[in-house]
Amino acid sequence: MLKDTRILSILTVLIFILSACNLPSGAAATPTEQSNAVFTAAALTVQAQLTQPASFSTPTLPISVATNTALSVPTLPASTSRPAASATLVCDQAQFVRDITIPDGSQIAPGATFTKTWRLRNAGACTWSGYTLVFDSGDQMGGTSPQTIGNVPPGEEVDLSVNFTAPTSSSSYRSYWRIRNSAGVLIPVLGGTQGKSFFVDIKVAVASSGLDLHTRAVDANWVSGASTLTFGGPDTDARGFAMYRNNQRLEDNSSPAKILETHPQWVTDGAITGTYPAYKVVPGERFRARIGFLLLSDGTCGSGNVKFQLNYKEGSASNSLGEWAETCDGVLRDIDVDLSSIAGRTVQFVLAVVANGTATQDQAIWVSPRVELP
Repeated sequence: MLKDTRILSILTVLIFILSACNLPSGAAATPTEQSNAVFTAAALTVQAQLTQPASFSTPTLPISVATNTALSVPTLPASTSRPAASATLVCDQAQFVRDITIPDGSQIAPGATFTKTWRLRNAGACTWSGYTLVFDSGDQMGGTSPQTIGNVPPGEEVDLSVNFTAPTSSSSYRSYWRIRNSAGVLIPVLGGTQGKSFFVDIKVAVASSGLDLHTRAVDANWVSGASTLTFGGPDTDARGFAMYRNNQRLEDNSSPAKILETHPQWVTDGAITGTYPAYKVVPGERFRARIGFLLLSDGTCGSGNVKFQLNYKEGSASNSLGEWAETCDGVLRDIDVDLSSIAGRTVQFVLAVVANGTATQDQAIWVSPRVELP
């Protein structure tokens, strides 16, 4: 019994001692204990962050220009000029370089064939592939359009040629041409006319044999109101007459080398006409002559009052080119008629003289009547 009591007392003391170890202590923690607590908290915090979803953003670190020389930006001196920005490249653009053949204003014979060649540069950024040379405006003169242009890379030059046939009429002619891309669009031309086209410019000079109505008077058909007349007179023919009076004295006291007298029929308002062989009028030609009267042996012009006429026949139609009333006044009149209205046409010129009243000795004359270029 005593032994059991002793054992029970010992157990009671042990229980009390063990209980005292779990009671809160008022003593301050040692430095070692504080350090262990910090590391334990930090570890728990890191563990908690690693177990959270990755929803945070990565911060951007500030760059120190002063300490990182690789990233520093130097400041240009105020006097340093910056290079100009380059021009925007254009895909389709041509540049006229020069004429290779047929300079502007070249004289070409009527109906002659000739070849015009231009040199152009591809001034754009795109290669010319499937591009064509095409007629734009003016006188095409038989030039073929379109014409294929071979491949021309940017910056390269190419010679473009067109075969033409000159017109048959005297004048100046110009033919404008363009380059068209594969999409059918006409491309701009630097140095071209209004930035659009290049051209060929020619002058056609038609050779003119002219028509000497004085010399050819023997070939004309002379008639009056009475009948057909034989050229050469006599000057006593009352039906009228046509004949040469070369080097004889005229009302102004001159004696030209080529004088044609056309005396109307000797009746009131009598007439005489001379119809010449057919002649094709060249563009630019004119009719020229001087008109007046032959002096008689007594120094007078006779009646000296007529109307001179220049007419032409085309087929059966007769048309007037001019009429001039003249009296014997001691002066010859100069005649200069522009024939542009009948240029390129084949006509028969008609010289006519109509007595203005009585026809007594109306010795009307034409000095060097002719059709010619100026």
